[in-house]
Amino acid sequence: MKKINILFAGGLLILASCKNNADTPYFDKAGMDTTVQPGDNFFRYANGNWIKNTKIPDDQSGWGSFYTLYDGNLKKLRTILDEVSAKKDHPKGTAEQKVGDFYASGMDTVAIEKAGYEPLKPMLAKIDAIKDYKELLSLLADNAKEGDGDLVGFYVGADERNSVKNILVLYQTGTSLPEKDYYTKTDSITVNQRNKLVDHAAKYFSLVGVDETTAKKSAQSVLALETEIAKSHITPVEQRDPIKNYNKMSVAELEKLAPNINWADNFSKMGIKTDSINVSQPKYYQALSVLLASRPIDVWKQKVKFDYITSNASLLNKSFRDERFAFNKLFSGAKTQPERWKKMVSLSDNGLKDLLGQLFVEKYFPPEAKKRMDELVNNLQIAFKARISKLDWMSDTTKQKAQEKLAAFLKKIGYPTKWKNYDDVEISRDHFYANMRSMAKHDYKENIGKVGKPVDKTEWGMTAPTVNAYYNPTFNEIVFPAGILQFPFFDMKADDAINYGGIGLVIGHEMTHGFDDQGRQYDAAGNLKDWWLPKDGELFKSKAKSVVNQYNLFIVLDSLHVNGELTLGENLADIGGLAIAWDAFKLTEQGKSDTKIDGFTPDQRFFLGFAQAWRIINRPETVRTGITTDPHSPDEYRVLGPLSNFEPFYKTYNLTEKNKMFRQPAERARIW
Repeated sequence: MKKINILFAGGLLILASCKNNADTPYFDKAGMDTTVQPGDNFFRYANGNWIKNTKIPDDQSGWGSFYTLYDGNLKKLRTILDEVSAKKDHPKGTAEQKVGDFYASGMDTVAIEKAGYEPLKPMLAKIDAIKDYKELLSLLADNAKEGDGDLVGFYVGADERNSVKNILVLYQTGTSLPEKDYYTKTDSITVNQRNKLVDHAAKYFSLVGVDETTAKKSAQSVLALETEIAKSHITPVEQRDPIKNYNKMSVAELEKLAPNINWADNFSKMGIKTDSINVSQPKYYQALSVLLASRPIDVWKQKVKFDYITSNASLLNKSFRDERFAFNKLFSGAKTQPERWKKMVSLSDNGLKDLLGQLFVEKYFPPEAKKRMDELVNNLQIAFKARISKLDWMSDTTKQKAQEKLAAFLKKIGYPTKWKNYDDVEISRDHFYANMRSMAKHDYKENIGKVGKPVDKTEWGMTAPTVNAYYNPTFNEIVFPAGILQFPFFDMKADDAINYGGIGLVIGHEMTHGFDDQGRQYDAAGNLKDWWLPKDGELFKSKAKSVVNQYNLFIVLDSLHVNGELTLGENLADIGGLAIAWDAFKLTEQGKSDTKIDGFTPDQRFFLGFAQAWRIINRPETVRTGITTDPHSPDEYRVLGPLSNFEPFYKTYNLTEKNKMFRQPAERARIW
């Protein structure tokens, strides 16, 4: 839940039709559809034949760039895990022992099947014995230390008004559907999803021994309670406002806000020692306090029991895993579950983080790649500095503050400067569920241990193999894990047009997040502080509003519109990132030349490389869910939107008013 602006919401990319070797043109010419005019739909022009000929694998919600690179990384990690797990005599406590034995324990599906839901029985029995909501909260506080908290959502991160110190942050939770409107919308698809939630909960209850009639009744009560909870939630758009979501208060003030939760005692049970908390969404905790005391305890027990089963279902036998997948595919569209090894590779990466990350970097991320990335990031920073200095709408006073913030960027590339250890994590080849609990306890203890302590800016919010990137406003940092530093985003042997159109755009994207509608509200030190002259701030808002209006007009799935407010930050980062990457590219020797490669000029290769880096197709279910919850625009519009505002693109492809992507000069977004 930590507030970071990521590049991509799902899994991540390599162009399957391209060969990655010294002779490759680094561009899939056969994937183009040259029957489409570049100025009408550049995404289809660059990717049309690939789209026509590509089938999404049954176990995927989409396919293309990010997905295929992510899939390739899973295979690389599997190679590591197969090697270390094959050896059973690694010295106890070493990275190889923990990583190898954990992977082996999760691949032992015979033992997992035999265990059934036995691991859940102790907690389920405790829930059944609860007599009132106070006992319920006490039980949940105790269980939070096991990594299975409920109803109280929290993380520990930098205080947004005092970014050198960590603070406990509470956020809204308590629902199972993607966001609050899913509980009230009346279209047939959403109504069916609510009905399926009831069936899903009933199935879980049946799997733990509840009779069919009681299971159905309990499931209906879960939906009814979650519908009440959802009324207290704020929307995804509202969650993007950092000012409204900063509500720092003392424990005593929190007790007054939500008196029935008994905060002081439950914090004590959770091992939390603090004198202040940021309550991101106070309405949720006010409502939770009222609902706890006013709704029957049996209803709350069914809700908590459902949540507990839900959070652990993927770790249990096939019946639970199948039911979990059957419900989740309503929102992803995937037809089959991924192979077991993919699940275990992902769990190994997420659970043992730096232990596996070290092995990945050693094998797959050479020092020269990090050095080249350092150069690229520095070049983009120089280009952004020049753009800020030339802005015609911003005062010199605000420009100076912007330059200070840009210069203060903390740049993290590839992997952490110091790796974490997991000495308190006990891993056995024979006990998969116990291994998961041990990792969860470690994460909880590490997280809670930061409350009130100085911020450690060497920490990373993603693992080294992750195929993604992010900007974190409270650290004022841009982060590029080794996992994404591969073709088609980046390759040591690729020409600058391809690298700057790929990873250059990614770098510029994350840099621009420091100055998007959210990021611009944080200063160079990462504090939520207004450093803008009022007139400059108003000009920015006006320019940003024009971007909202542009993207609101994009239509997907025949009727659904992109939500320009929800996607504003990512759209600004895409538009700004493209411009910064272009400027940096034009400083290179290739960027200054006209030498063609594979029949394309350097400028054309830059734009084509950019468009093919975003060649992704998604299932309708994924698109529909994303429109309501994902702050990123659909991938096609992450190409069309920025290009339709970018004058060098117009010049490269000679766009006129006859082209569908054409915008009048006065209507083109020019911010960063």
